[in-house]
Amino acid sequence: MKKLIIAILILSLLTACGGANEPKEEKLKIGVVQLMEHLALDDCYKGFEEELENLGIECEIIYKNAQGDIATARTISEKLVQDEVDLIFAIATGAAEAAVSTGTDIPILFSAVTDPIEAHLVESLEEPGANCSGTSDAADVLAQLKIFKELDPEIETIGIIYSSDEINSLVQVEEVEKYAPECGLKVETSAIANISDLPQIAQSLVKKVDALYIPSDNKIAGSISLLADILIKEKMISVCAEESQVTGGGLITNGISYYDLGAQTAKMAKRVLVDGEDISKMPVEKGDNPRKVVNEETMKALDLEIE
Repeated sequence: MKKLIIAILILSLLTACGGANEPKEEKLKIGVVQLMEHLALDDCYKGFEEELENLGIECEIIYKNAQGDIATARTISEKLVQDEVDLIFAIATGAAEAAVSTGTDIPILFSAVTDPIEAHLVESLEEPGANCSGTSDAADVLAQLKIFKELDPEIETIGIIYSSDEINSLVQVEEVEKYAPECGLKVETSAIANISDLPQIAQSLVKKVDALYIPSDNKIAGSISLLADILIKEKMISVCAEESQVTGGGLITNGISYYDLGAQTAKMAKRVLVDGEDISKMPVEKGDNPRKVVNEETMKALDLEIE
């Protein structure tokens, strides 16, 4: 009987030890590199983070912000690769370019990128062809330009202020210039190299135009309230590329929500990390929920009524 009891005890100990040595399933790690802080990009990250939780994905998120510096974005990306994260989420074109430039085979999902082909992130929108895909914030420029005449048929010339070093902005300027004649509009453009240029450039441009189109430009987004104050003082209509610019003081948009765009990208992350889908064959997605948003305070300040 004693021998039997001893045998059972030994077996129990061996089983317990074996259980203790079994490998534990590691939590997923997602590295985030965000180009800079402003409402649109912050909303994008928030939407991504909260949708991951909604989808029931347990993961450790390593979040880093490059504060607008491309070299810093590259350093962050390299560190995320060294940390062997399971996926990199890059917010804005500069951040995505930095992540891709590391040459890693870790899956990279981007968001807040207007033209991923022009930025050399993917081979095509339908089939990216490498370890990188994501969501584009490309706006329906024609639909937005039509808003100007709807608000005021006498608007003839619109202005655009954009960053000369942002691919996103250059692409949007070309789109506006392409579709403006179709809407009976002329276009005046002014480029800024640094955000400190914005007040002087804006004050000069508003004297030449009847209204302003605000593209999804990171430097402009970071100072949207400053630009909005100038436009309100001049009693000038502004049509914005996306929702957060309206929140910041712009008048109106029929554009995307960056929060929704981030959430949409989180669903793509699930397909890669949980469902095992091949990212190289995942088409780049566009924001699928454009909506009309009006800043009521700006509307009142401009003595307008918009339904």
